[in-house]
Amino acid sequence: MSADLTQLDSPLPLAPGRPAANPWIISIAVMLPTFMEVLDTSIANVALPHIAGTLSASTDEATWVLTSYLVANAIVLPATGWLSSFFGRKRFLIACIAIFTTASVMCGMATSLPMLIFARVVQGAGGGALQPIAQAIMLESFPPARRGAAMAMYGLGVVVAPIIGPTLGGWITDQYSWRWNFYINVPVGIVAILMIQSFIHDPHYIAKARRRTIDYLGFGLMAVWLGTLQVLLDKGQQEDWFASKWIFWAAVISGAAMVGFIVREMRAREPIVDLRVLLNRNFALGTAMIFLVGIVLYATIALLPLYLQTLMGYPATQAGMAISPRGLGSFVAMFVVGAIVGRLDNRWLLAFGFALLAGSVWVFGGMTLDIAISSIVWPNVASGFALGFIFVPLTNLAMGKLANEQVGNASGIYNLMRNLGGSVGIAWVTTMLARDSQRVQAALSENLSAYNPIFMMRFNELIASLSPRVGAAAAHEKAYGLFYAQLQRQAASQAYINDFRMLALICALCIPLAFLFKRVVAKKELAAGH
Repeated sequence: MSADLTQLDSPLPLAPGRPAANPWIISIAVMLPTFMEVLDTSIANVALPHIAGTLSASTDEATWVLTSYLVANAIVLPATGWLSSFFGRKRFLIACIAIFTTASVMCGMATSLPMLIFARVVQGAGGGALQPIAQAIMLESFPPARRGAAMAMYGLGVVVAPIIGPTLGGWITDQYSWRWNFYINVPVGIVAILMIQSFIHDPHYIAKARRRTIDYLGFGLMAVWLGTLQVLLDKGQQEDWFASKWIFWAAVISGAAMVGFIVREMRAREPIVDLRVLLNRNFALGTAMIFLVGIVLYATIALLPLYLQTLMGYPATQAGMAISPRGLGSFVAMFVVGAIVGRLDNRWLLAFGFALLAGSVWVFGGMTLDIAISSIVWPNVASGFALGFIFVPLTNLAMGKLANEQVGNASGIYNLMRNLGGSVGIAWVTTMLARDSQRVQAALSENLSAYNPIFMMRFNELIASLSPRVGAAAAHEKAYGLFYAQLQRQAASQAYINDFRMLALICALCIPLAFLFKRVVAKKELAAGH
């Protein structure tokens, strides 16, 4: 299919007789449910102990509340383009919001862990299509000169939502109940359905599309591949990775299903996911880079609260508040970049964003155990600002050479790669955190020896200060315990530093990649009715 840029010179025509609504009203209609869906990927994280206690489950068992949602979400994401053309995009979008909202009520009313997990699977399946459909509709509703502003608004949902999710979830859980983390979706879902019914219509290529056959084999291979991959990424570190037989076989099955899926989709006459879109250079490079963005975004979101709570002693809500300024940085950046993205070469904006993100994440790699809160807040603001300069130009560059008919299918793949990047990033940094901590602890413990005069001097001083309070015998054991606790904190701190520096290196490596994109230039013309 031709990817001639001239096909993007104006919003895609609607079906005959359908008046075009204001594109900003359309954006609000599709971003309301999308924001809530992305929020639900992280809002329940801090509530897991409360969920486990209420439903008489262990914390490990309760993590399936997160995994089940991500698995169902990942399976639906790449098939969104096909499902939209099969059922009709507007009809499919309304059905997805209805399923997501109903499942949210089921989650809040759950009386057992299996019931909650089932509801989360349904919720994830209903919400999986919301991100790519919202992105496709917004790209089609705006003329090229204003698509940067549209993607800035879209970025507010998919970048800011996971950042504020843990903070909002912790506050709701503390003030009310974990069940309200799900009930808050209900009014948003109802308003979204009413707005979509009123303002959104299918474009002509969907309204007149013929009913296609279902690629059952392709969908089955995709479900097995993504389902097993998501489970092994989520449970791998907990099960010591390939030391566990079921993790090993999950990896084998996932790899085999992935290969089978790719072969099937490249050969199928009507594939459920058209992978041929990856032959477009800009889109292939864009999907690779959004995967790396997902790694950095979700890995830092996972690491910072852990660092503040486990090593600095912050309560959950305060830890969330310390990282929430990242959302403020992204919020400001989306407006700035939305205003200039159509005037400047997007490749330079992207390179600037990655450079700023690399610098701000590197600052986290210099944290110590006696830092002030400002040392966390300002790098977070900078990294949030950097994400705005990455997300919008990257989306424009990745999608800018595609025809309108390709955008729906491409959006599913693009959003899937960001989410998979997040899963890989969290699994990777938590694994490295555990193993680096053990390695550093083993190295540092060599200094806690009777043959080290400095250690023995400090050790004896500590015993002398403790003896009047606990007695000479107990002081000896107490001193060893205090030294060992400090050793563990220092080892863990160094492991966090190593993780942040690796993430900063990934960002730095992306800077030159920005200039491998072909330049995208949009004609500055507005379509009638917008």
